[in-house]
This record gives sequence, C-alpha cells and structure tokens, in this order.
Amino acid sequence: MKIRFLGAAREVTGSRHTVSIPGESVLLDCGLYQGRRKLTYERNKNIPRAVINANAMLLGHAHIDHSGNIPNLILSGFRGKIYATSATVDLCRFMLLDSAYLQEKDVEYVNKRKRRRGEELVEPLYTTQDALEALDHFVPRSYNRWFKVTKNISAKFCDAGHVLGSAITLLRVNDRGRSLKIAYAVDLGRKGMPILRDPVQIKGVDYLIIESTYGNRLHEKVEESERILEDTVNRIVRQKGKLIIPSFTLERTQEVVYHLHNLIEEKRIPAIPIFVDSPLAVNITSVFRRHPECFDKETMRLLRGRSDPFGFDYVTYIREVDRSKALNEMEGPMVIISASGMAEGGRILHHLKNNIEDPRNIIMIVGYMAANTLGRRLVEKERQVKIFGELYTRKADVVVANSFSAHADRNELIEYVRNIGEGIKHIFVVHGEESQAIPFAEALREMGYSVTVPHLGDEVKLP
Repeated sequence: MKIRFLGAAREVTGSRHTVSIPGESVLLDCGLYQGRRKLTYERNKNIPRAVINANAMLLGHAHIDHSGNIPNLILSGFRGKIYATSATVDLCRFMLLDSAYLQEKDVEYVNKRKRRRGEELVEPLYTTQDALEALDHFVPRSYNRWFKVTKNISAKFCDAGHVLGSAITLLRVNDRGRSLKIAYAVDLGRKGMPILRDPVQIKGVDYLIIESTYGNRLHEKVEESERILEDTVNRIVRQKGKLIIPSFTLERTQEVVYHLHNLIEEKRIPAIPIFVDSPLAVNITSVFRRHPECFDKETMRLLRGRSDPFGFDYVTYIREVDRSKALNEMEGPMVIISASGMAEGGRILHHLKNNIEDPRNIIMIVGYMAANTLGRRLVEKERQVKIFGELYTRKADVVVANSFSAHADRNELIEYVRNIGEGIKHIFVVHGEESQAIPFAEALREMGYSVTVPHLGDEVKLP
C-alpha cells in the first residue's frame, strides 16, 4: 500500500494525494494551487500521471483549494467517479462554474493590457464548458455510511464541521488479506462555531493524514469574532468609510452575515448598508437552505422561527456587474463582502483597487491567506501592493480576525488526535506551511506518535 503526496505538502493550497494498492488507486481531493501567477498556472496545468490514472476520487469539501482543479483533471484524462457528500456535490455545481467564469474574465482583463503592450496572451486553465462536463463525474453519498469505491477500497464520510458538506474521509483498504483503516482529516473544523455542527470525533484508525494550517497557532475564542466585527463596523461608521471584506463565498460569507445579523438585532452596530457582492454567494446561500442536515441546533432554531440569518433585511445580495461597479460611487459608511477569499481574483480586486488608497476605509481579513497571494500581503500590511499588475499605496487600515477561522488551531488539532484513541501506527501532517506543520508534528512526537511531514512528491509505502 502506498500514499503519494502530490499537493498541499508543506504548503496549504492545491490538496491532492493518492492511496493505492496493486491495481487500484484512489485520489483524495484535486484542488487549485494558489500563489504567484506563473507558478500557479504551471502547477495547476501539469497534473501528475498518478493522479490522472486513479480509479476514483473522494472529495472532502467544495473549497477551491480542494476541488478547483477537477475540470482540468477531467481534461487531462481522468475517467473515474468523484464521490462527495450531497451538500458538496450541490456546492460544486456553482463553485466550479464560478471558478471557470472568473478565470475567463480575469484572462480577458489581463489580455487587454497584454495586447496594448504587444505581449503574449494567456489562456484560462479551463472554461465554463469544461466545468460543466466535469460535473457529470460527481456521485453524492450520505454521511456515516460505508460505500464501495474500488474492489478492495471502501469509504465513509464523517462530518468535519469545517464548511457545509465537509467530510473527514475514512478509507477501509483490504490489501493481501489484511484490512487497514486510513483517516483523511483535511480540513478539520472547530467546536462551537456558528451555523454548522461540530466535527465528528473518529476513533480507531491505523493511519491518519491531518491538516496543519494553524498547527502552530492559537485562535482567539469564537466569541471574539463578533466583538472584532462590532468594533470594526463602528469605526467605519465614525469615519464614514467602507469596510471591505475579502471572503470565501462558501461558509465565511454566510458566517459574517450571520454575525452582522446578530449585532444589528442586539443594537451593537447601526443598520448601515451591507452588500454581498458575489453572484456565487447568492447561489451558495440557496444551497445552505437545502441542507439542514449540516446545521447546529441554534441555526435550526432560527430557521424554524421567523429569522433568516442568511438574508435579513439589511443585506443586499448583488449579481449584476453594473450594480457592483455602482458601489464605487456610493459614500460610506457601508460593508462590502466580496470574493475571492484570498483576493486573487473576482470582484474583490476591483473593490480593493478603488478603496485601498482611502484612509477612511478598512480591509478586514477573516480567513487564511496563502503565501504569495494579495491577501497575505494585506495581512502583512505591506504599504504597496499590486492589483491587476499596477502598484497601489495602501492607506486603508487592515484588521486581521483569526477568530473567524474554520480551521482547528494547534490545541484543537492535538485534542482531536488524542481523542482518536490508541492504535495509530503513523501520522502524516499536510496542508500547512512549514512554520506550522513542523512544530505541530514535533508536538505530536512528544505525545508518543510516529509522524512524518511529507515533501511534495513523496511516496510512502505502508508496512
């Protein structure tokens, strides 16, 4: 039995791993790598043959760094089924089409500039039509039920509590007369977060592949999310500015709206205009309403009553480009929530371009920002940043709110591993930069576990 680590090894984006026995192979995720534009295109375009030749794929959740390269995978020759939870399948119908559309629009915008300069034009990684064809490979599966993936490999999805439909993937592999259980806990959510149920605690596995996005950091308490948001909105009101929030359209946007709802209902912030500027966010929110099996008790209570935490009276959801552009001419105070979450594409780039040089404005970071992304440069509060290839001087303040994170932190990850129980033969730490993955692995070793932090391309034979 072999595991190959072909993405998100000692880095965060582009999750992609294979588990194989002679004659059978299963792919775990196929996400987009995000970083410097040229390297990003090359890494995403050139998919290893071992990935393409897998018999089937198991998708943990719909975030683009886990699902976003599936259309290119199909274009490259993959012919297997793609298994995911029902909510993840529904989300991917919108997420992948949106990813293709954004690539097409961004390439169109960049090529206008390249034509003027006489430079070589670029192409999107895949098109909307490619994304549509990829959706034919998806097969929905329920939580907590084993199903056959290949002749000797079965799988079960357990709720990961990370985003809607997210799953810890359990594999049961029969290899030459022995049966082994492998857990793929990437990404793992947090207890007590709003909207979703807590992660399911798995037990009794032989091998564990686990994330380390925040493997060497501690988050503020969940309750801090509303306090930071409250303080920041009230600052914007005083300054008559705009609060610009780059946000993942899946989960984080709905969570921020949920908190704003509570703050206005409790009269902790005034009812200023709030815009969710993303056609995708409108569609994603509609998917939320179709999957109550993922909600915690508090959200179910709100939905059974008259309150709608995803679309209350103070929020305006924007689909049309003209209405999006009109926000630039409006005076604050206001809140604009827009994608993409790492500020690498989509409408958020236009909002940043038009608002980053105004000191009345605030940019609020509510999610993880990978290395070499515009979002990371904002987190690091660089004074000058490039947007669409042009330099802008940042005069807007930046507020970083890690308490919004849907990733478990160091202590939460350690607690989760400890509660799996005895019998883990080995742990593989992935989905984390070295500054997070290596200290987390060392902490696990101090607890008595055998641990590896694989490099990109590593292949491990399981004894």
